[in-house]
Amino acid sequence: MRTQPTFLIIVLGTALFFGSVPAWSANRDLVQLQTQVQALQDQMSRMQQSFDERMGVMKNLVEQDTDTVNKVATAVANLQAALEKQEADSGGKVDQVSGQIQALNDTMDELKARLGKLSKQLEDMQAAQQNLTAQQAQATPPPTQAPPPDILYNNALRDYNAGNNDVASQEFSDYLKFYPNTDLAGNSYFYLAEIQFKQGKYQQAIPNYDQVLQNFPSGNKAAAAQLKKGLALVQLGQRDDGIRELRHVVQRYPRTNEALQAKEALRKLGVATASKPSPARQQ
Repeated sequence: MRTQPTFLIIVLGTALFFGSVPAWSANRDLVQLQTQVQALQDQMSRMQQSFDERMGVMKNLVEQDTDTVNKVATAVANLQAALEKQEADSGGKVDQVSGQIQALNDTMDELKARLGKLSKQLEDMQAAQQNLTAQQAQATPPPTQAPPPDILYNNALRDYNAGNNDVASQEFSDYLKFYPNTDLAGNSYFYLAEIQFKQGKYQQAIPNYDQVLQNFPSGNKAAAAQLKKGLALVQLGQRDDGIRELRHVVQRYPRTNEALQAKEALRKLGVATASKPSPARQQ
């Protein structure tokens, strides 16, 4: 009798054991399912938050673009209004400018007409000048060719020695005109001055003597030119200047015939050959 209850207990325990296994398995699946649902909910929350943030950014961009579009539209409207106003204002200015241009064109036509008249007058004047030049060329004989320098100088010197002063003066002048830079130009100046000295034209003779002294100081007529310049100055009453020139002859050309003549001239003037030293030099 005791075995039956024991057996029943065993059977009942076994049944209970096997009956509780599916219930425990079902609870575990439910927990896993709840965990997955919670994860999905968290993921959805994060996606919603990210979506809200992106929508906020897009909303700001749209608002900025809208403001920009509105500003551009306003600027275009203002520009269009300004262009319309400028076009309306320039309507009268265009007419004014057109009138000014027409006036300028009229003035230009008038200036062209005047210029044409002036050009015609200038052409007439040029033609008249050419005719006058041609007439002068026909009336003026061609210049004579200068003779060779040696022939011209020898002819002038021959006439000078012969006493033909006027002819010699012209020939020496011609030589200086055609050959001013030769060695014989200094002699020509000297003989011109000699002719003027003989004629008593001392004032005219002195510049020619100066030409010899200044431009041909080493020529063979330098000593004679300074001697005669000193004598010409004395004749003009410029005694001190004349004495100074005569003393220079003695100092510069001491062993020449001109120096002897200068000493004689100084003796006749009653002055010493050399100037007296200054008191400072005597000390």
